Amino acid sequence: MSSDILVIGGGAAGMMAALFAARGGAKVTLLEKNEKLGKKVYITGKGRCNVTNACEDVDEFLREVPRNPRFLYSALRHFGPFDMLSLLSDLGCETKIERGRRAFPVSDHASDVTKALEKGLRHAGVEIRFHSEVKRILTEESRVTGVLLTDGRVLPAAAVIVCAGGLSYPSTGSTGDGLKWAKELGLNVSPTLPSLVGLRTKEAWPAELQGLTLKNICLTGYSYDKMTKKAQLSVSAGPEWEHAERHGMILYSELGELLFTHFGVSGPLALTLSSHLPEDGRCEATLNLKPGLTPEQLDQRLTRELSAAGKKQLSTVMQTLLPQRFAALFPALCGLDGKTPCSQVSAKMRKAIADHLQSLPLTIIGTRPIDEAVVTRGGVDVKGVSPNTLESKAVKGLYFAGEVLDVDAHTGGYNLQIAWSTGALAGKSAAAAQKEGNA
Repeated sequence: MSSDILVIGGGAAGMMAALFAARGGAKVTLLEKNEKLGKKVYITGKGRCNVTNACEDVDEFLREVPRNPRFLYSALRHFGPFDMLSLLSDLGCETKIERGRRAFPVSDHASDVTKALEKGLRHAGVEIRFHSEVKRILTEESRVTGVLLTDGRVLPAAAVIVCAGGLSYPSTGSTGDGLKWAKELGLNVSPTLPSLVGLRTKEAWPAELQGLTLKNICLTGYSYDKMTKKAQLSVSAGPEWEHAERHGMILYSELGELLFTHFGVSGPLALTLSSHLPEDGRCEATLNLKPGLTPEQLDQRLTRELSAAGKKQLSTVMQTLLPQRFAALFPALCGLDGKTPCSQVSAKMRKAIADHLQSLPLTIIGTRPIDEAVVTRGGVDVKGVSPNTLESKAVKGLYFAGEVLDVDAHTGGYNLQIAWSTGALAGKSAAAAQKEGNA
């Protein structure tokens, strides 16, 4: 027996699409090629599932979406963060709000989120088919007719909602199938790149600090200057900074946490910068290790520390400003000898230290591979999808939701909420279209 609507993919967007389509009165079958639902949901938030971000309004949410944010306006208005929290509560999964408005299940178990949604799906009458892999979406005269499975079976349907994910975490089943089907149907697909992923650096010194996390620092990334090939600017207040802001040369600048790794840098700041990089993944960056001090205040503190240190080595006194491992390495980054007695540090040397503390250069030469990324950047071109229904403008009855779309956001629960919101809108829209067609 055929279904009104087939939903491809049992991740965050797919579960929501199936739930809302069924609640809209449609007969729905959810096709999942894995042995269970929500495999990627299980690993979000380090296994705790950062369900959403409890933004107060849509505009606040959209400020965290670097690409095509306005496309999401209708989806978020229809089903926002607090709607998601309410839905989970109704399904027996209570949530809590933590630092940065991040929402998690009270149990701290991502599995509870998926169990609650699966319970909702079954209660709504959704047929869930595991180990069901789609090979191709079938159409006639630019209208969906069903899908062809890899085992050769044809499943007819009046509508298909593609929630097959992107290319990140392929072990969860996100292997780019939805992008392939879109291309086969003649739809535009933006180039796919890793987003929310670690950054590789030209400099080798970050590897020497592998495992070290710095908090309350500022990372700034600059776009390349067409005239000078790269922007060489100070992050401290002044004409250069104002010039950078005025001419749009700053890709991203924020306070937060950074982790040094064997390949370069990771942690929240690096991951967020990755979503703002040009397609080649390269940019110039600077670290302000003392963003809470003005240049004058920093100079006064350095003068005080150096004067009190006397014959102590420079690398030793740097421990009053930096973690021990970083302090030992830092003088060399300033072009200085760490064994220099503090009493012999000149004003010129002190300035070099201050400049590097507030504007330490870092050259980003690329990202880690897409299979290590939290989300995929790029995907089905949103210009070819109606933002009010998430139906393809070219193929009747074909809908897209979740990571398969060319929309991605910063860390903090935003990407999962995009999946919930777009899935809900696609499901509701597909069901409404079927009801109207059968009227």
